[in-house]
Amino acid sequence: MRSQFQIIRIPGDGRCLFRSVVHGACLRSGKLAPSEVLQKELADELRENVANELMKRRLDTERFIEGDFGQYVRHMRQPHVWGGEPELLMSSHVLQMPISVYMCDKMSGNLKVIAEYGQEYGKENPIRVLFHSYGHYDSLKAPCN
Repeated sequence: MRSQFQIIRIPGDGRCLFRSVVHGACLRSGKLAPSEVLQKELADELRENVANELMKRRLDTERFIEGDFGQYVRHMRQPHVWGGEPELLMSSHVLQMPISVYMCDKMSGNLKVIAEYGQEYGKENPIRVLFHSYGHYDSLKAPCN
């Protein structure tokens, strides 16, 4: 399965989740991969929209956030803060696109889907991101992109 995807390395600057998602969204939409500068700008814009979406969906999402919700969202608005599952879910809503998260299976070396978000926006050609167990995300490019 690993050979089906090209791994697009994303800088580890605290924006990697958002960078990998916007990179995948561009590819999914038939656009060229964004330049480093544009990728950073789009990632910061997505982060802000995700934080706003968290606030908009507070009643649905607050129970999944540890600690004070308002403080969490304020913290998440900072560009160096790592995103995780709540941000992936909110990214799918902001972009109205499905997102599939992959991890490398240590035994086989193959990539496997570990989470899917935004299935209500379709299941075909999702944004694909690769999660590394140390908290980093890269983008995955399918052969058809």
